[in-house]
Amino acid sequence: MAEQQRHRVVVVGAGFGGLFATKALRNVPVDVTLINGTTYHLFQPLLYQVATGILSEGEIAPPIREVLKRQQNVKVLLGTVTEVDPDRRTVTAVAPGTSYTVEYDTLIVAAGASQSYFGNDGFAENAPGMKSIDDALELRGRIFGAFELAELETDPAAIERWLTFVVVGAGPTGVEMAGQIAELAHRHLPGQYDHIDPRKARIILIDALPTVLSTFGDHLSTKALRQLHRMGVEVELETKVVDVDETGIEVETKNGRHRIESLTKIWAAGVAAPALSRQLAEATGAKTDRAGRLLVNPDCTVPGHPEIFAVGDMMALDNLPGVAQVAIQSGKHAAGQIKRRMAGQETGQPFKYFDKGSLATIARFHAVASVGRFHFAGLPGWLLWLVVHLLYLVGFKNRVTAVMHWFVSFIGRGRSERVATFQQVFARRALHEYRDHLP
Repeated sequence: MAEQQRHRVVVVGAGFGGLFATKALRNVPVDVTLINGTTYHLFQPLLYQVATGILSEGEIAPPIREVLKRQQNVKVLLGTVTEVDPDRRTVTAVAPGTSYTVEYDTLIVAAGASQSYFGNDGFAENAPGMKSIDDALELRGRIFGAFELAELETDPAAIERWLTFVVVGAGPTGVEMAGQIAELAHRHLPGQYDHIDPRKARIILIDALPTVLSTFGDHLSTKALRQLHRMGVEVELETKVVDVDETGIEVETKNGRHRIESLTKIWAAGVAAPALSRQLAEATGAKTDRAGRLLVNPDCTVPGHPEIFAVGDMMALDNLPGVAQVAIQSGKHAAGQIKRRMAGQETGQPFKYFDKGSLATIARFHAVASVGRFHFAGLPGWLLWLVVHLLYLVGFKNRVTAVMHWFVSFIGRGRSERVATFQQVFARRALHEYRDHLP
C-alpha cells in the first residue's frame, strides 16, 4: 500500500513573516515549500546602513538555504509567486527563464510590501525607495557619487545641486537615512576632498505630516526633531511632494509651491501591498484596505478559505502597523494554527499582537525608543536599539561582523562599505526591462 502523502504547506515569502513561520514548523509533521523572489532573507530595517556604507549587504541578507540548512522538512525554491488558485490549491511562480506550479494543502502568504509613490510611480526613476538590496546599493552609489561629482564641478550652483540631499518621508526609515547622510557630511567625509567642503551639504527631510516619527508620540517626536536640527538636517513638515525630476523636486506647502534643486532624492514614504495581494483578493473574493492589504479573519485566515493564511504586511487586521514584530508574531501564529490542526486540536484562536515597542536611530549614540509606558532617548535609546537589532540579525557571523562595522563607524570615523559601481547606479532601468520580459 502506498505511503500516505504528508500535509503540504507552501510559504510565500522569506521575510520576517515567512521565515519565522517556516522555522516554527520545524518539528511539525508537514512538508514545507518556501518560495521567495531572492535567495536571501532581508533584514529590511538596516537597509539604510547598507546605503550609507556602514554594513555590507551580506550582513543583513543571509542565504535562506544556510539559515534553514538543519531543517529537514523544508524545500526552498527561487521564484516570485504571481498567482494563487484557491480552487486547485496551487501557486504559480516565475523565475529567470522559467515558471512552475506548486500544490498546497495549507498556504501562508507573507509576500511583504512594496514602495508606494501614492500613484506617482514615475517618481521612482529619480527618487529610489528603500525596499530591497538593489535599492540600497543604488542609493549608496548615488550618495557617495554625489560628493565625487561635486568635487569635479567649478560652477557653485552645480556643486550645490550635487550636495543637496532630499529624503521624502519622516518615519523611521527617513529619519535614519537623513541622520546618516548628515553624519557622513559632517563627521566622516570632511578633509577627504580638495575642492569641496562636505560640511556644506544640505540634508532636507520632507513629510506631509506635521511631526517626524508620528507613531512615537509627541515627546519622542520632539526629541528626534531637536536632534535632527542639531545635526544640521533641514526638516520641512506639512510639505507635499508634487513632482520629481532628474535635477530637483517640487513641493507644496501652506505658503504655496517651491522647487528644491537636488540631484540625489530618496523616497522613504508610504508602503503598498504587492500585486499578489490584489490577485489573491480577486481569486478568493476577499476585501482589501486602501493599501491593498487583505482583510483577514482574527486568526489571520482569508475569509472563506481556512487553508490560506495572510500574515505580516499582507494582512489588514486591527489596524496593526507594518513592522517586523507584527510579521514575526503573525507568522508564528499561522504556524501554531497548522500545528494544532495536525494534532487534531481546535483551531481559530485569534491572533494577539504583543507590542514590543518602536525604535529609530538618528545618529551615533542617539536613538528614540518607545516600549510600552517607557520612553528612551539619546544614549539609552541607542543602546536598546543596538541590543534589539543584534538579537534579530539572523546568524552568528552576521552579528559579529555587524558589531565590527558598527565599531568602525560609530567609534571611529570610517565607513567600511563605500564601494559603489556604475552598474549599481544605472541598473534600475535594465532591471525594469528584464522584469517586463519575464514569462
